Amino acid sequence: MSLPWPAFETWSRIREDDRAALSDVLAELLAHGALLGDAGRDRELYLLAREYQPELCEYLAPLHLTLLADPDRPIFQIRPVPGDCGLLARFSKAETLLLLTLWRTYHDARMGQAAEAVIVTANDIWQRLKLYFTHVDLPTPGQLREMLGKLRSRRLVRVQWHDDQFGESQVEILPTLCTVIPFENAAAWEQQAAHYQQPGEPDAEAAP
Repeated sequence: MSLPWPAFETWSRIREDDRAALSDVLAELLAHGALLGDAGRDRELYLLAREYQPELCEYLAPLHLTLLADPDRPIFQIRPVPGDCGLLARFSKAETLLLLTLWRTYHDARMGQAAEAVIVTANDIWQRLKLYFTHVDLPTPGQLREMLGKLRSRRLVRVQWHDDQFGESQVEILPTLCTVIPFENAAAWEQQAAHYQQPGEPDAEAAP
């Protein structure tokens, strides 16, 4: 059963033949936190979202969510308003360390070259975790895979799995990650990372 279309004035002006696709745009944003409009159906949804950006902002505002448009890439992303939004993503300590590691990897790659995509292997990520957080127990390959899967569902990374050799799995770090954990520079990152330089629960230390 279809629910009634929103009755507020601006949304009543949305064309009838755009409404189903606009519902898909909202479902993508609320389920994954971002809409990546690089190809195929996602490209069509991105172009529609761009056309109806004011209406989407109006719809998300009561949820205390802001809609961000990447000025350089076909990406829309929602960001919760801290302290007001009850839909904030929750990350464990291990997931936070992974996010910090990915942010620094992305930052360093972008500083060193103008490459459009930042792609590393799962083994590269494990080695960087070991480098950045020397006093923290590292995740096992299974734990790392599970965490990467969660970040993938949040549209923070893309992953090409190598099931026979997990360490060679290709991980593309998306610019959406820098919106989730926005640091002005590496010094701000260092300050935050220092809070996590304490041993956690013992885990098996094994490279992917």
